[in-house]
Amino acid sequence: MRKSFAELTTMRLGGDAAEYVVAATTAELIGAVSAADADGTPLVMLGEGSNLVVGDQGFDGVAIHVRTAGFAIRGDTVTVDAGVHWDDVVELSLAAGLGGLEPLSGVPGSTGGTPVQNVGAYGALVSQFLRHVTAYDRRTREVITIPGDACGFGSHRQSIFKHSDRYVILTVEFTLESTRSSRPLAYAGLAQRLGRQIGDVAPTDEVRRAVLEMRRERGMLLDNDDHDTWSVGSFFINPVLQSIPDKARDCPTYPDVAGVKLPAGWLIDHAGFPPGYGAQWGRGRVRLSTKHALAVTNRGGATTGEVMAFAAHVREGVERAFDVRLGPECDLVNCSFDDPAPEWLATASAR
Repeated sequence: MRKSFAELTTMRLGGDAAEYVVAATTAELIGAVSAADADGTPLVMLGEGSNLVVGDQGFDGVAIHVRTAGFAIRGDTVTVDAGVHWDDVVELSLAAGLGGLEPLSGVPGSTGGTPVQNVGAYGALVSQFLRHVTAYDRRTREVITIPGDACGFGSHRQSIFKHSDRYVILTVEFTLESTRSSRPLAYAGLAQRLGRQIGDVAPTDEVRRAVLEMRRERGMLLDNDDHDTWSVGSFFINPVLQSIPDKARDCPTYPDVAGVKLPAGWLIDHAGFPPGYGAQWGRGRVRLSTKHALAVTNRGGATTGEVMAFAAHVREGVERAFDVRLGPECDLVNCSFDDPAPEWLATASAR
């Protein structure tokens, strides 16, 4: 069965997968991966497609759609199958009186993707709560348990799972606190929205409500009618550098275990690519979100080739302005910033 990635990803583009398999149970998931490996068939794993961009030529292999649905709460422990919608985990945990995940409300995607990116938002990180991951090791063909401190978390958005196809995440286990008060607020914008100061606490339901409002305002809650959400969220990863180039000395900085982190959104905006940029670029079918500069969006009818050319255009502009080279935060399959631009672009109106 063939399936278009335009139907499977939040950016709504990409060619077909030569084969498409839905795994509704952990056994089916392991079986599908094992069968592909035994046949030497390339595979790509899919949750909700919120962090994936696939080339227009598609993928000559099998797309395995993880739709596992197990969810259990025992005391302060929450055990979740990889295919469970992430925001359901946040909502159900809070309803059970377990706090901590509320700043991560509304993050798109499935639970299995959260350790890969060490998902973070509004002052919280998945790694703060993750006890362990159960995964299928494709190298040893065994199901293994990986403790949180062995997942390679640390530098911004990094883990042993990112840009590696060795492990297939099956379940994720979290340890939360029995409370209806948040942890001390660590994100200034969220604290301000709640009328509080950094370090204050607030009711968890109020924090969740505020986070969802803020995400909606920034086009970070999926909405079929809002093209600002036809994206992968943050297309570019915040760069972490050992030293700051002279041209970027005015950029805000944040500490990171691997050096100093710079906000990619600031770099993009201050390099001359404000929110909404792209209406006069190419055919106008790919633009930055009108709400912030970090999301590359499909305005309808875009191709992956256009997205890659636009992303490369922005990357080159940022590098000229600041001597900082941006990279993708999303997963790219059969596409690259370095792909040749579409032929029509040579004569199209470009910046």
